[in-house]
Amino acid sequence: MPVLNDLRDFNVDEAQVSLWVFKGPNGAAGEQPRYSARWVETTDDVDDILKDTVVSERARIEEAIDYGLLVQNNEASAMQISKDETHADLLVQAVAAEVAQKRASAERHLMNTRFYLIKLVHEEKVLHAVRRTSGAWKTKRTRSMRSFVYDEHRLSVDDRPHFEIEKSIDYFVLGDELLILNKGSFESTLRYKAAHVEDFSELQLENEFSSAFMDLAPLVAHVGDNKIQLRRVSAIRQKGHYRDADFMDRLRRLGPGLGFTIQFADDGKIVATAETCAEIITALLDHRLSSAFSIRTYDVPSATQVRV
Repeated sequence: MPVLNDLRDFNVDEAQVSLWVFKGPNGAAGEQPRYSARWVETTDDVDDILKDTVVSERARIEEAIDYGLLVQNNEASAMQISKDETHADLLVQAVAAEVAQKRASAERHLMNTRFYLIKLVHEEKVLHAVRRTSGAWKTKRTRSMRSFVYDEHRLSVDDRPHFEIEKSIDYFVLGDELLILNKGSFESTLRYKAAHVEDFSELQLENEFSSAFMDLAPLVAHVGDNKIQLRRVSAIRQKGHYRDADFMDRLRRLGPGLGFTIQFADDGKIVATAETCAEIITALLDHRLSSAFSIRTYDVPSATQVRV
């Protein structure tokens, strides 16, 4: 786990810290995202809180597991993915230098921030920690609520703008790798869902995939813009079982015995229906497995081959 070891070894205490806020990503969903960021001048107390947050979140990561479209981490693990496979380098470029023209100088520069980035620099190493913002950063909430403070046994009005720094981190960027604690935030801020949408569009145009069906329309409707389903069809393309004639033949012959009700035309093509689309996705993911020990059949979240 080289990247996890590098994260543990990073000298947070002696690092220079800066806070950057983002309102993007900008641009059309199918295009490469554009990021515009501003850095915020902070007090020593805020800097200490930012560092403490990074240290506490780093401490809870006990293992790094490979990122997968259908993989989910637990409270003690983080998913690892190469920076080259994401748009994270665009974030790194956006916060490269704390120059005067990028300094936040008005409240409006912070309002409606979508996520913020904690940048830590020590010697030649740079650590970036990203967190999606809460509703406290949104103009709508500040206009609909009044703030009060309790001081000397009484409430008084405090109309100063308030912003919240969360006690958690969504993902770290260090060197050429990312460590992801919150998959949803990672996909949202780096437009990873957009990549799945594009992947599904390309999959529909792939002759080997489209020719396996009588009509793709029911499957397209079933997937829609649901991020879970988009992950699954991206994984189907990645696995490529539909390109394997033997796999497809066994699906037709053995599927009913494993509980599938998928229909096939006389020429062997899949007849997709609203009722069977979920089964079709499970089958093409190869996620229905039979245990030789319990003689039971299971649907699994991820089918990792074990060599014996």
